Amino acid sequence: MNMSPPSPFSAGQAPTQVAFDRREMAVILGLYGRMVAAGEWRDYGISMLSDMAVFSVFRRTAEHPLYRIEKRPRLRNRQGMYAVVGMDGQVLKRGQDLTSVLRVLERKLIRVVRPD
Repeated sequence: MNMSPPSPFSAGQAPTQVAFDRREMAVILGLYGRMVAAGEWRDYGISMLSDMAVFSVFRRTAEHPLYRIEKRPRLRNRQGMYAVVGMDGQVLKRGQDLTSVLRVLERKLIRVVRPD
């Protein structure tokens, strides 16, 4: 009789981890690319945890994130599963639609141009 330890992945079960899908990543990376081109952001990190996925953006690599874009599926039926969180932990915007939640960050691209 062979007594092998149980596998961490049971038959038919996927690992319990929240992640951004391809469409969500396209929206987030589109914004990220525009902010990099504007010189606002320089680096990012992605965390996939058991209860949420986080896309963190940095001005420099070795500092705290400027913003965190969070996906929490458990909040889908309450205040919305997407949230943008600032450096100080304040929730800047929360909602059901990722594109509309990210608009709070796109306002940073709009600058007043003054003639010389």
